[in-house]
Amino acid sequence: MSGFNVNAARAQRLEALGRAWTFELDDHTFELPTELSRATARKLRALDDNDVDGLLRLLLGEQQFTRFDRLDITMQDIAAILEAYGKETGLGLGEG
Repeated sequence: MSGFNVNAARAQRLEALGRAWTFELDDHTFELPTELSRATARKLRALDDNDVDGLLRLLLGEQQFTRFDRLDITMQDIAAILEAYGKETGLGLGEG
């Protein structure tokens, strides 16, 4: 009897979800990771609960965040993005 194969489980998740979750805003497409490394999770925990820009910068990366930051977006839009992201990836970000 063999144990749990983490690599096989990861491959199955990535096959189901893909490596990135995308959303569109105006004429731009952005990608968020479908899985977070432990290092990224640590950085997320270190953020203040109200640091929305820090959260987005960490998830989007600097290049995408720079594009994102130029757009006119509401907090309700951001909440909707994070809710959809959480539902589709199982990553419960922005939940209080």
